[in-house]
Amino acid sequence: MQVTDTFFAGVPVRVFEPTKPVRQPHLKRGVVYFHGGGWALLSGRMRSYDLLCRNMAEELDAVIVSVDYSLAPDAHFPQQYFDALKTSAFFLSPEVLAQYSVDPQRVAISGDSAGGNLAAAVVQQMVADNRTTKFKVQALIYPVLQALDFNTPSYQQNGNTPILYRPIMARFWLEYLNASPDLAPLLLANNHTALDLASMPQEVRAKIDWTRLLPPAFRKDYQKVTPAEGSGSVLEELPALLDVRAAPLLAEEEVLSAVPPAYIMTCEHDVLRDDGLMYGRRLEEAGVAVTSDHYQDGFHGCMVFSSWPAKFSVGTRSMWNYIRWLKENL
Repeated sequence: MQVTDTFFAGVPVRVFEPTKPVRQPHLKRGVVYFHGGGWALLSGRMRSYDLLCRNMAEELDAVIVSVDYSLAPDAHFPQQYFDALKTSAFFLSPEVLAQYSVDPQRVAISGDSAGGNLAAAVVQQMVADNRTTKFKVQALIYPVLQALDFNTPSYQQNGNTPILYRPIMARFWLEYLNASPDLAPLLLANNHTALDLASMPQEVRAKIDWTRLLPPAFRKDYQKVTPAEGSGSVLEELPALLDVRAAPLLAEEEVLSAVPPAYIMTCEHDVLRDDGLMYGRRLEEAGVAVTSDHYQDGFHGCMVFSSWPAKFSVGTRSMWNYIRWLKENL
């Protein structure tokens, strides 16, 4: 394995290239990967992500680009998004694909948690831009996709479940959007989407309506939290809450219908479970092929817990199932 730390469009990346001998030159698969960490933590150079990318490169015979996008508090939305978009466009350029011997028809975009958010947002933007070279598939690992409902069934069920707690997710969003942490109680109470707020049109509410988008097995007996009166100042101060570049779940169906086939991993014990499930449903309604990979024993971040010293069975299973899907569909 040849591993190189370099820059794509000014953004630090780590590139993994398999070097096993081949009988004749051939074009490889390619994957652009964005790590998780609430847009504020972690790095593609961490041991867990390094091992994941090495496994992907070897098993897929692929060039893997692991992106170290800017992080809060030094950077805020939309900087992380722009870093993701720039590196993706750079890698997809004909010259760079040729440099790494990557087949332009076999490139995937992927990421976990906040990285899944960036991957989904980049795919949507590239569709809107009608770029010539596009990603063949997208693979989203327990992605965070919206900040308008912090009381979905998975938020209610797993609010105190490690490793991602409900108040922490609200803080991640506020840090990402460069807002005061004092707004967290309002977000957690859904005061920013109350019924009396004209700034929350019905068509936006429909895109996060889990009473329609989630199967009964996931809705269970949880009740929707929609206050009659709320705080309109939150949306006035944070218009990015309604920006599809930050919240890909809010994309128009016209855009969703043009994105590539999707793999979406969700975990039962994860506040973000329903974000992924709702997005999968919206993609299917738009005519996109979706593979839903749900783990009843899974928890947020489990896929990177696939090796010693923090090795979990579900981490190993989910990682290899994810890689297997890429191998079969890329």
